[in-house]
Amino acid sequence: MYQSVLLVTDLYSVFFFPKMDTTKVENVFVLQSVSMWCWVVLHALLPVTTSLCLSVLSLAVFICSFMLAAPIFGYLGDRFNRKIILSCGIFLWSAVTLSSSFISNEEHYWLFVLSRGLVGIGESSYSSISPTIIGDLFTNNSRTVMLSLFYLAIPLGSGLGYILGSSAKEAAGDWHWALRVSPILGMTAGALILLFVPDPKRGSADHMGPRIRTRTPWLCDMRALLKNRSYVFSSLASAAVSFATGAFGIWIPQYLVRAQVVQKTAVQCTVPPCNSQDSLIFGAITCVTGLLGVVIGAVTTRMCRQKTERADPLVCAVSMLGSAIFICLIFVVAKKSIVGAYVCIFIGETLLFLNWAITADILMYVVIPTRRATAVAFQGFTSHLLGDAGSPYLIGLISDALQQSYATSVLWQFLSLGYALMLCPFVIVLGGMFFLATALFFLDDREKRHSDISQSS
Repeated sequence: MYQSVLLVTDLYSVFFFPKMDTTKVENVFVLQSVSMWCWVVLHALLPVTTSLCLSVLSLAVFICSFMLAAPIFGYLGDRFNRKIILSCGIFLWSAVTLSSSFISNEEHYWLFVLSRGLVGIGESSYSSISPTIIGDLFTNNSRTVMLSLFYLAIPLGSGLGYILGSSAKEAAGDWHWALRVSPILGMTAGALILLFVPDPKRGSADHMGPRIRTRTPWLCDMRALLKNRSYVFSSLASAAVSFATGAFGIWIPQYLVRAQVVQKTAVQCTVPPCNSQDSLIFGAITCVTGLLGVVIGAVTTRMCRQKTERADPLVCAVSMLGSAIFICLIFVVAKKSIVGAYVCIFIGETLLFLNWAITADILMYVVIPTRRATAVAFQGFTSHLLGDAGSPYLIGLISDALQQSYATSVLWQFLSLGYALMLCPFVIVLGGMFFLATALFFLDDREKRHSDISQSS
């Protein structure tokens, strides 16, 4: 497996990035592969479990444990050997995921939900630390490209999770098999990280590693991050993206099913389990739009940097505002055309996913190397706390409240969910405003980062 990774990355580096160190690119591919399988595990359950409640509860426990563990791993990632922490986290979530595939959710659902919490802890260690390693291997445009490559794992893993979950259930007749493939690959990739991926000196890519004498206390780090306006505003914008994607992942497939019932092209399902191809289609769209969004974002940012130094937050702001328009159109056209709704989802998600890697790159520009793991961790904490930790529940709550007046009406079931989901484009517009605010302070905070490094040397 590792030789195959080496071959692919060598060819990729030679043809597309000839000036990059091939070994460093290989390291990013290994990190990306682990991240992808983490997201596969997270989303494999959503379309296949017999209980929607179990799926939502498992996802909520995963996100909460991920969110609460992130600050701890951020602290550790700024002070200790990062690849050892990464490997331990990967082996934890792989072992727990494999073990949970043998749990019968009907009889021991609480144990299954608990296992999802442990998986969240393992994934938290990985997501908090991996971007900082990439930040210490590359800089400027090269770092943008490599972060984009790394964040391709989110749409790829999420989309493949939907597809793997549905396919495993159909092929084996048991959704538990969706959890028995990725842990083996995760353990393999974890071993590759432990054996081959280096732990570079913090700040080495910026040629600053040897000059950074000491690490500041944790409270000092937090005060500095809260005073960093670009970091605060970009973190709030990231939470807006998380809010929308979390709500869409749970409710959009069901919304499209209800749209087809209203159009009389499908029959309403009243007795679960309900089989639908919409989860599979939505997973495929998420996968493709994520790929396109991350790649287009990286290319657009590199081009715009030739015109303005504020390119990173401005590209994010424009893409968010454009995404809100097409996501609004989903709820306009879905009643008449499912194909039209899918087209709007495709364009809206592509624009929404444009900013994943760019947001991480903004953080690298405005936060000093010895504080980056803490910064990544708390950005993830904020994104989940204000985003997908509560958005699916909030959308469901609003939909149920609107639906009470006409509980038996198929049309109103469809409309009430659509009205609830209309909250998402408003949150996305708010995220676009936060990115515009980031653009105002980006250059000042970037200069302050250089000044802080000079003072600590």
